Amino acid sequence: MLLDTASLYFRAYFGVPESVRAPDGTPVNAVRGLLDFIARLVQDHHPDDLVACMDFDWRPQWRVDLIPSYKAHRVAEEAPAGSPEPDEEEIPDTLSPQVPVIEEVLDALGIARIGAAGYEADDVIGTLTARAEGPVDIVTGDRDLFQLVDDARGIRVLYPLKGVGTLQLTDGALLREKYGVDGPGYADLALLRGDPSDGLPGVPGIGEKTAAKLLATYGDLAGIMAAAQDPASGITPAQRRRIVEAGPYLAVAPKVVRVAADVPVPDADLALPDEPADPERLEALAARWGLGGALQRLLIALAR
Repeated sequence: MLLDTASLYFRAYFGVPESVRAPDGTPVNAVRGLLDFIARLVQDHHPDDLVACMDFDWRPQWRVDLIPSYKAHRVAEEAPAGSPEPDEEEIPDTLSPQVPVIEEVLDALGIARIGAAGYEADDVIGTLTARAEGPVDIVTGDRDLFQLVDDARGIRVLYPLKGVGTLQLTDGALLREKYGVDGPGYADLALLRGDPSDGLPGVPGIGEKTAAKLLATYGDLAGIMAAAQDPASGITPAQRRRIVEAGPYLAVAPKVVRVAADVPVPDADLALPDEPADPERLEALAARWGLGGALQRLLIALAR
């Protein structure tokens, strides 16, 4: 089981009241909400291995170089030119202090926490999925990861609809029914229709339904682009013009939209622990941050 950790703690932050606080009054709603999410996932799905995949760079420069608008609207503060540090992401003031606490608690629990310099959590997930020898469940609220769905390999996306108690089990059948594409086809669909939340412009005038129809007819992005250059193809003149005009974007978008599968992730023990790696540290964190029942529920789930 691979967790898109930031996606889940954002959901926890907005799903758990900010009145949930540590003894000193600091909000810990994202921390406690995430612990409850993980407890529920472990209890319901019994993974052998579990990894909290991290964004070490939420807006990699190599993606920005290809599409400058990539996540640009989410930048709170740009890093100085040439700095190895990523741009600062705009996140709620009371969430950002909780992220280091989440990291400390996961480490004390012994839950593998993996990121890679210059890459997003999506890329870590893509790499670990490519390496996996057995089935993989990816837990994320980001539809971009639908591109990794692969029925033959048992790769599914568990997409939270409400907390993590109600999950959309996303497999090939659901993708075909809902979007008319399979896993790899979803990346082509996404880059054609665009995604304002990621700053991806897409092809003007081509929405999700049109993109799905083009993919059904011509197979993939390369087939669509070839058809746009072929006067004998059935693409309408308006669609042909739009696709040709979007050529520079379509030439680079696949590298931006498709998750990497060859990220240099560190070796780690991915096995789900049945007891904390550092009980004393965990006890201190629990007292400092008032983790209470949420931590206890996770510890009970891990011990089963």
